[in-house]
Amino acid sequence: MHENRETSAVPEVVTGRSGKAQSRTPDRHAAEESDFGVVPVKQPNKGASAPAEAVEGRPETKENIVQPDTCPTQSGESVPQGLRGVRERARKEKKEQFTALLHHLTVDLLRASYFALQRRAAPGIDGETWQQYGHGLEDRLTDLHTRVHRGAYRAKPSRRVYIPKADGRQRPLGIAALEDKIVQPAVVTILNQIYEVDFKGFSYGFRPGRSPHQALDALYVGLVRSKVNWVLDADIRSFFDRMSHEWMMRFLQHRVADNRILRLIQKWLKAGVMEDGKREETAIGTPQGAVVSPLLANVYLHYVFDLWIEAWRRKIARGQVVTVRYADDLVIGFQHREDAERFLRQFQERLGGFGLELHPEKTRLLEFGRFAAEDRRARGERKPETFTFLGFAHMCGQSPRGLFVVWRETANTRMRAKLKQLKQTLRFRMHEPLAQIGAWLRSVCLGFY
Repeated sequence: MHENRETSAVPEVVTGRSGKAQSRTPDRHAAEESDFGVVPVKQPNKGASAPAEAVEGRPETKENIVQPDTCPTQSGESVPQGLRGVRERARKEKKEQFTALLHHLTVDLLRASYFALQRRAAPGIDGETWQQYGHGLEDRLTDLHTRVHRGAYRAKPSRRVYIPKADGRQRPLGIAALEDKIVQPAVVTILNQIYEVDFKGFSYGFRPGRSPHQALDALYVGLVRSKVNWVLDADIRSFFDRMSHEWMMRFLQHRVADNRILRLIQKWLKAGVMEDGKREETAIGTPQGAVVSPLLANVYLHYVFDLWIEAWRRKIARGQVVTVRYADDLVIGFQHREDAERFLRQFQERLGGFGLELHPEKTRLLEFGRFAAEDRRARGERKPETFTFLGFAHMCGQSPRGLFVVWRETANTRMRAKLKQLKQTLRFRMHEPLAQIGAWLRSVCLGFY
């Protein structure tokens, strides 16, 4: 029987609350991580070993990647001095509303947004390409800047297209008109100075300086270093299509009181989509593919999920709770099954109040952790179930020394889709020189491994 002791090894980006003194007899599921001789987790996928970001006042760990102090623009360039001032103000005044933000949207920022666009991206309903807009660029950017500031700018509907998903279904995307593509990232750059200070450390989706690999690394650390025995793999059904515009604007107004910025966002939300020559109004939701959509999604879930689970695990949970969120894809680990079941019921109720619901087929509560295999074997059950997060199947495993680790491999649906794509490409290139095909195939395999 191991002692029930807390450690500081859990990474602050995923850790739950600190342990409370409990009256019941400690069990082996609450044992200290160091008693098991947990192997060091892998270092970040890119870059040297960097200290973890300082988030939520937790101790630093070496397994996660540092977040830059100043948030870059969408193009990766440094932000102007004025925007750095907004960021510092947001950091110092957590409840302040910003009443004057639009003056930060300058011609220089619009120009940076234009040059950050994909040169060969498909055009929106305006039919204008990046190259065409570049003719007389300075005059056009100056005119666009003037129209935005005097309220004459009008958002155009997005052109709806469909792309195949790994499971064979199709995902609807909205391709914005070129001027919308320029203005949206400029506004996102301004708002990022506020929200990158507010967002929680366990939120990884579509944020500057963060990546899916970092989310995977953080999840690995949380599962291995924390007292996780149950995992909730949650997926919000059609999240981008069901976001309430009313709630979205109310959430934004907690920090943004510049009506000109709010009106711009309302224009994009209500611009609608064009499909087969017909305009479809959008009373709810935001088009996937729009530059502003990921930020709006993160703001929405910041208030619906992030702040709520932070309070829930501090006030209600009896054991440890770890969280990693990538946009609307959530993984929550629990020490106790009772916590997991209570959370799932209350989370479903909370989502319902904001017009959302969990996907019944993609949301699962499963036994997962260092004791899962042993306990299931003792009950005569099969080995622990696996779950998929960001295209990787996660499964319980052991290191050569017999220590608990989490193994990852490409999800079957992703693998089948990729192999089918490779087959089609090889058939298309079958008449090219063998050496040329081999070099291309080698690069694909290197990227996969």
